[in-house]
Amino acid sequence: MLRALLGKHAVVTGGGTGIGAAIAQSLVEAGAKVTLMGRTFARLQAEVESLPGLGSSQACVADVTDPESVSAAFSHARSSFGEIDILVNNAGAAKSAPFGRTDLVLWQEMIAVNLTGVFLCCREVLPAMLKSSYGRVVNIASTAGITGYAYTTAYCAAKHGVIGLSRSLALETARSKVTVNAICPGYTETDMLRRTIENICRKTGRSEAEAKAEIVKGYPQGRLVAPMEVANAVLWLCLPGAESITGQSIAVAGGEVMK
Repeated sequence: MLRALLGKHAVVTGGGTGIGAAIAQSLVEAGAKVTLMGRTFARLQAEVESLPGLGSSQACVADVTDPESVSAAFSHARSSFGEIDILVNNAGAAKSAPFGRTDLVLWQEMIAVNLTGVFLCCREVLPAMLKSSYGRVVNIASTAGITGYAYTTAYCAAKHGVIGLSRSLALETARSKVTVNAICPGYTETDMLRRTIENICRKTGRSEAEAKAEIVKGYPQGRLVAPMEVANAVLWLCLPGAESITGQSIAVAGGEVMK
């Protein structure tokens, strides 16, 4: 499957670090031209410069919660690399609080970045995908979209919404050779996990090692997920041979959840 995505244009939101950066790398290595979107240009550009193939990727600032920002970013992406064949909605954020202390600001923030952002980005690419009868949409959800976790009601609700959105779009696009799927990572070795561990330490008085051990305890494999493992799942959905995989929510979580 070397260079199997040659000639394809992929957009990866939240592409500057962690899972998004790993996904961008895997797509570039498969031959795609990749637009990395995020809120911080310097971080995105640094990732672009680390990727193989001069001119194979570009940085584009976008706030996925802002319709005008999203529209401008996708317009810029298309002007450079053409219509978008692959969309990976990876941008997201996680904040925790007991339900009794989950105010409307927190609720709306989690819905905006984790769910509305997916809607806005899908809206930008689906018309052209349907017209060309080709497209791959991969939404990075979470195991929080499959099961429930205490103290993260807003985040869980948003990620459940991403899975519902993915399934509905898969049905609407099923006859058009466009596929829509969700990847559901468990705890992955990223900056988001680091912030989660810091929050646990601050609230419980546990050490970093103790907090991490508590998280790992829920994983049958006894380890956390590597970003490239998530990227490999995304790549598989984008490669030839995965055309019949649509409407699925695939857990990459070391056996934490099974369905």
